[in-house]
Amino acid sequence: MNINDIAKQTGEWLKDEGPNADIVISSRVRIARNVKDYPFYHWAGKKEKAEVFSIVKEAINTSKYMKNSMFIKITDLDEVDRLFLVERHLMSREHAVTDEAKALAVDDREIISIMVNEEDHIRAHAIQSGFNLVDTWRIVDTLDDELSTKIEYWYSERWGYLTACPTNIGTGVRGSVLMHLPALVITNQIARVLQAITKLGIAARGLYGEGSEASGNFFQISNQVTLGRSEEDIIDNIEKLINQVIRRERSAREYLLTNNKASISDRIWRAYGTLKSARIITSDETIRLLSLIRLGVDIGIITDINRKTLNELFIFTQPAHLQKIEGKKLSSTDRDMKRADLIREKLKVA
Repeated sequence: MNINDIAKQTGEWLKDEGPNADIVISSRVRIARNVKDYPFYHWAGKKEKAEVFSIVKEAINTSKYMKNSMFIKITDLDEVDRLFLVERHLMSREHAVTDEAKALAVDDREIISIMVNEEDHIRAHAIQSGFNLVDTWRIVDTLDDELSTKIEYWYSERWGYLTACPTNIGTGVRGSVLMHLPALVITNQIARVLQAITKLGIAARGLYGEGSEASGNFFQISNQVTLGRSEEDIIDNIEKLINQVIRRERSAREYLLTNNKASISDRIWRAYGTLKSARIITSDETIRLLSLIRLGVDIGIITDINRKTLNELFIFTQPAHLQKIEGKKLSSTDRDMKRADLIREKLKVA
């Protein structure tokens, strides 16, 4: 398996499966771990980073979960490939900054990815389609148990797992869901909803997590603190809060259909018309218009497109994906033209 194989397939989390997949695009659980007796990545020297790299690589190579995986050094990737993996939600933007000691492992179904020497020595996460946090957590937990038979982690009886950032100390577990909340945005309820969950220790970020802005009405929602609670409590707390957000979004969609159907239908069909006829279109406009079409599919206004096709368009129209499809670097204008071509082709056969 290599990066070109990933470019040819649809990741597991894009398949529009699992509970509440109309609102929750994906569920992800991540753990942060560090190799005992070695400084955290940002404090480690070149020799120490290299030794951690070798220790973690050996553990990954013996993992049953990672049997059919890709393991690649970040320095072996060009700029487009690094951005491609970020767009694919397989690694962070921070990890895309090259360093000889950095690597990424991805299993053949794109459910599990492991960043080696990011902020922590090990950042492993699993991601699945729909609202499926418990099963996703079980995958990460089993992987963690497997790796821990080969690696001794920094661990304190008082504080739990020790991590580079204090907010990850304790379990080192972050659960997150990628949600599509267009009705809450359109009805001007989104600010109140996000403020309410933030007060309960939940963070809301953009499409690509920390440091990114919300676009296309997509929000990454995750726990902020991992200390003082068990893994099960963290996942359970997130699930309860997400269920509340799901109910609010469904209620807002019903309100739009009942009270503003003509207006929202007009916005949706205008978005559809633009995407089916545009010859040049930017990433930002694409995400915004696809969000409206997805809402139209979800509430029954558009019936000739499926969400899986829309999920693929959200990803495949991103800059690096377009360049991987074309097999070469493209200028901004060329990307905008190829993006429009791809959208028209997909919508024609959807």
